[in-house]
Amino acid sequence: MTHRLSQPAWLIPTLALCAWIAASNLTAQAGPQVSRRPALAGPIALTEGRVSGVAGRATNLTVFKGIPFAAPPVGARRWRAPEPVEKWTGVRVADSFAPSCIQTVVTERKPWTYEFMTHGEISEDCLYLNVWTPARTPAERRPVFLYIYGGANTEGSAAVLVYDGEGLASKGLVVVTFNYRVGVLGWLAHPELSRETSYHASGNYGLLDQIAALRWVHENIAAFGGDPNRVTIAGQSAGAQGVHNLTASPLATGLFHRAIAESGSTLATLTGAGVALAAQETGGLAFATAKGASSIAALRAMTWQQIVAPVQAAVAGGGTAGRGNAAATVRSTPVIDGYALPLPLGQTFAQGKQNDVPTLTGSNADENGASPNPTATAETLAAQAKQRYAELAPQFLALYHFTTLEEARAIANESARDVARTTTYLWATARAKTAKTPAYTYFWNHALPGPDAGTYGAFHTSEVPYVLNSLSMSSRPFTAKDHRIADIVSSYWANFAKTGNPNGAGVPHWPAVGEKDAMTMQLGDETKAIPITGSPAKTEFLVRIASR
Repeated sequence: MTHRLSQPAWLIPTLALCAWIAASNLTAQAGPQVSRRPALAGPIALTEGRVSGVAGRATNLTVFKGIPFAAPPVGARRWRAPEPVEKWTGVRVADSFAPSCIQTVVTERKPWTYEFMTHGEISEDCLYLNVWTPARTPAERRPVFLYIYGGANTEGSAAVLVYDGEGLASKGLVVVTFNYRVGVLGWLAHPELSRETSYHASGNYGLLDQIAALRWVHENIAAFGGDPNRVTIAGQSAGAQGVHNLTASPLATGLFHRAIAESGSTLATLTGAGVALAAQETGGLAFATAKGASSIAALRAMTWQQIVAPVQAAVAGGGTAGRGNAAATVRSTPVIDGYALPLPLGQTFAQGKQNDVPTLTGSNADENGASPNPTATAETLAAQAKQRYAELAPQFLALYHFTTLEEARAIANESARDVARTTTYLWATARAKTAKTPAYTYFWNHALPGPDAGTYGAFHTSEVPYVLNSLSMSSRPFTAKDHRIADIVSSYWANFAKTGNPNGAGVPHWPAVGEKDAMTMQLGDETKAIPITGSPAKTEFLVRIASR
């Protein structure tokens, strides 16, 4: 069953016009087209059946949308690991996105505007993927780029506009996006569910969907001209968490060969990721009780609307405390289940049990406590320093000295950004203790143009349309500078997918971690290697604090 949600009518023509203009401009730049029918339009034979695709917007790319990679997780399959797709006869026309997984759909949530959000239909029957390929024949064996969306493990979709795969496919990659289960349908654990499985655990259905998509790529991507031995997994925010989980999961061993984690690699990634199975099962029991369900069978008999609907929350002594969300008792987070995730990430890496692949990771200037318009004062900075650094607070305030309110606010941003770069660097150096492959870190500092640029700056997720080379999917007032930046950073991403190294012709040199001490690559307004802090003394202090 699907459910269509409305969207503001005034946004649709704007975006459609934007896409049409972008396509027209690209066609004009590309010159005369010999043929608009790509060689790989199909039918293409997959393990489950045959599919046909359609031409890309402005090039001879072929696009396949809405290919199932697992059976619909409905009915008895709700809260179970993904199962194989039933084979079909005839040719499946793969020309439109499938519904997104069940979630709350909103038009925008600033700073994330329309092009960053899920729209259209939602359904439990949502395990589908999409492929963009520049290959003319299956024999080409091009590198593969598999993108995992963000959204706090509670929302997101492969159909989000800025995740469009055409921009990176135009740089020689076979690009794959896919849906995975989110929210209570993606992460619920329960003792009864754990007893159902051969591995005696539950939860992690979103992660198991990600692994199923990887397996599908391994088995089928050669038919699209992709190389199953050159697969890059990439994601941002919760998608970056997914990348780390796959790096730690024995179920994903051999299925990918490089990893990109955007806004998702700090020391906390190693020490705080994942929840114990018993704790998640306790939340699942509370969820079932709140829903009035005495068994998993009773929960499975409910519609998805009943599952996600708010309930009357009970209070001590009887009565109710008003409408609440029962799903809040279930954390939308990976579970240390002894199966998909045998150990916490930190232990996995410390013991050298991770899937050891070249990794590229970083963060953005205006996240992690920094802001284009900081509100810090001398008093708040001093209080924060005392809370964070205890007896070393005076040393922090000596290193980050200020005398005026304006200086205090500048210091608030400088110190937050120094901490962000330092913790990412320390994640990479901790990784290097057991990894034999290189890591590359970055710091993104370019603000998305538009009326809110001065308010949000280089906010969380703002790098995505640049690294995916998908500016044409947004109606923001991009300039020639934006397009130059997108060309540079998407070239880094494409180079990395091809070789495991972001460097290549036409882009500034990006040093690997360890090549130059305590350095990272600044991407955005100016592309160059920079120190992780403003001085060796600040670096020494923050490293010492983080390592305590």
